Amino acid sequence: MSKSVLDAKALHDEAAAYAWVEARLWPHGPICPHCKGTDRISKMKGESTRIGVYKCYACRKQFSVKVGTVFEDSHVPMHHWLQAVYLMCSSKKGVSSNQLHRTLGITIKTAWFMEHRIREAMRDGSLAPMGGAGGIVEIDETFQGNKEGVEVRRGYGHKNVILTLVERGGSARSFHVQSTKKEDVLPIVRANIKRETHVMTDEALQYNKLGRHFTKHGAVDHSREEYAYTDRVSGVTIGINTVEGFYSIFKRGMTGVYQHCKEKHLHRYLAEFDFRYSNRVRLGIDDVQRTEIALRGVVGKRLTYRTTGRGEATEGRQA
Repeated sequence: MSKSVLDAKALHDEAAAYAWVEARLWPHGPICPHCKGTDRISKMKGESTRIGVYKCYACRKQFSVKVGTVFEDSHVPMHHWLQAVYLMCSSKKGVSSNQLHRTLGITIKTAWFMEHRIREAMRDGSLAPMGGAGGIVEIDETFQGNKEGVEVRRGYGHKNVILTLVERGGSARSFHVQSTKKEDVLPIVRANIKRETHVMTDEALQYNKLGRHFTKHGAVDHSREEYAYTDRVSGVTIGINTVEGFYSIFKRGMTGVYQHCKEKHLHRYLAEFDFRYSNRVRLGIDDVQRTEIALRGVVGKRLTYRTTGRGEATEGRQA
């Protein structure tokens, strides 16, 4: 019988959890976050010493692997942090803060804040353009939730607009944009996709002249119930079914799991769904590897409860 991943010692024992994190964030030994030193460092020992504390004798300061990461100043045990990261990385449509509150035995407020910290770790921040020679990138927009301070009315003017670029067989990159107008969409498209790429869109007017900026531009006309076709010259399938598949996962997660999301937090939810899609099983990355990748993203990021917006832990109330 195969052993369950949930039996891992790092998910239940605090010392093992620190050791697991240290092995991944400090593969060549501890690094002082204060002076960046690596030589004159020793682990603090003693009955009253907290787990995972080191002292740098170059700058005379104490530290742990939490310092300089999204875990800093958190009183949540490290093994609970690892459980939360694993649950968010292994759940295709996400885990609500209410579910995390019940599973870990913490308050909803703490669970909500932990999830936002983990989403911050998932944010890639990559500036490298997508695609390239022989690459295909699909482009589409969708609407999610209502804009803050805008009256709800007919149409989509009061909705948050999301632009997503998905490379076939590769990663996804999503943006919260002001509108679907070309002046809001095209600068992002041009900055994030290489000119040698074959881009594909629907019949939206903002993409009419996209062929001027890229090697090829293929489009499908949904108004005529056209969803995909094969180009006779190249034999490539023209369509945006891949990015629409990404949106189907995103919508199910946002509607069925998270249920509530304020506009100012939307970028972090997008980062979460981008991360899981870009590190999916189809690309050879399993749940444990995905957790390790997310963990490596905790370094150099800091998120306080004040910056996330106090008193707004409303997501997932009905989960």
